[in-house]
Amino acid sequence: MKALILAGGKGTRLKPITYTGAKQLVPVANKPILVYVLDNVREAGIRDIGIIVSPETANEVKNAVGAGFQFIMQAEPKGLAHAVKVAREFLGDDDFVMYLGDNLIGSGIGNFVSKFKSSGCDAFILLKEVTDPRQSGVAVVDKNGMVTRLIEKPKDPPSNLAIVGVYIFSSKIHEAVNSIKPSGRGELEITDAISHMLACGRKVSCHILKEWWLDTGKKDDLLTANMVVMDTFTTFDLLGKSDAASKIEGRVHLSEGSIIQNSRIRGPAVIGRGVKITDSFIGPYTSIGDSSVITNSVVEHCVLMEGCEVTDVNRLEDSLCGRRVKIVCDGKKSHRLLLGDDSMVEL
Repeated sequence: MKALILAGGKGTRLKPITYTGAKQLVPVANKPILVYVLDNVREAGIRDIGIIVSPETANEVKNAVGAGFQFIMQAEPKGLAHAVKVAREFLGDDDFVMYLGDNLIGSGIGNFVSKFKSSGCDAFILLKEVTDPRQSGVAVVDKNGMVTRLIEKPKDPPSNLAIVGVYIFSSKIHEAVNSIKPSGRGELEITDAISHMLACGRKVSCHILKEWWLDTGKKDDLLTANMVVMDTFTTFDLLGKSDAASKIEGRVHLSEGSIIQNSRIRGPAVIGRGVKITDSFIGPYTSIGDSSVITNSVVEHCVLMEGCEVTDVNRLEDSLCGRRVKIVCDGKKSHRLLLGDDSMVEL
């Protein structure tokens, strides 16, 4: 069994953050989303892993995850099925997991791999009940739990079962990928490839996910992911220092080399290495990247990436700030921001 992780694309829904970085490397609870995906794959016992990368962010992805992977260039984002086509040489005739690098699920995938191996099917997909399936690929499932039909973003959904970004395929997927044509948006759709398999009599099984599923492609979705992951994984762990005038409440992870002075931290919160927080309040569901400085400010429900500086901000909430962002304020208003790397804002 191999794995193909998709970490390409242009991340248009997360601009301006993705002008200077890969969307899969935006941190959730101070850990890149892609690392959660790789951890999940390795915990399932899969070691032969290929990562689809784009020309714009390939080096950043390689530096972030290190050696031990096969990096596969996808020159243009022409669809998920196109990624399979590009990775044909790496995949060979092996079964493989395909996992979107900006998706998080509240479950390991080892059980799904075992189900696929024992099912005799050529494809296995994860599904999740959603309130508005019009924004997703949608599956129709029969009483035996077999997929009978797939529709991409239907105006009138035949079910509420959205397709999660985790798939398992046999080598039969390659024949299907080579048989389909680009969709109306010019991409080779994986739903079309799976539909071709169904039309050819191939069996497609599924699992309806009960745990959470998070697509982190947009700012608000990423903030929600940050909140859910913190609720699930954050523990009380004070490795840095806080003075007698400070108060730390709840599940707070304070990393090595960080200093809290005359401040209040209310968890769940994750604070990176070398952070300095002075005369401030850090509210729940906030992650602060390494080497950031927060002074005389209130920060709540935010993701601040490495090297941010927040000074005299009365209230910063529901915000995603890229690396080395600087925010200076007159202290009179509340603000919600989405800022790319190296931004400077004076309010």
